Amino acid sequence: MAHRVYGMSVAKVYPLYVTKVEKKGRTKAELDEVICWLTGHDPASLERVLAESQDFQRFFAEAPRLNPAREQVTGVICGVRIEEIAEPLMREIRILDKLVDELAKGRPMAKVLRQA
Repeated sequence: MAHRVYGMSVAKVYPLYVTKVEKKGRTKAELDEVICWLTGHDPASLERVLAESQDFQRFFAEAPRLNPAREQVTGVICGVRIEEIAEPLMREIRILDKLVDELAKGRPMAKVLRQA
C-alpha cells in the first residue's frame, strides 16, 4: 500500500485536499500556504509540481526546503501516530495529511503553521 502512495501523483491528490478544506470553509489559497510552508515551494513552483504530475517521492525529495518546524507536527493520522512512523517518506506524507486535516478542522493558521 505505502509504495502505491509514493508513486501517486501529487496532482491527483491535490484536488482532494482542496475539496476537503473548501467543504469546511477554508480556501485553496490557505491550502497552498500550508503546502508551501511545509516544502519551501512558492506558489509558482507549486503550480509547476502539479503541472508536471510529480509523485510524492520526487515532490519531497526535490522540495526547496522542508520546514524544520514540521517536526512539531504530531498526533494520529490514518490510525498511526506520526512520531512513530519510521519510513521517512511516509512520515512526510502523513505530516502533510495532518496539516490538511488541521486546516480543514478550522484550526487557526498560525497554529497549523506552528507559529504559536
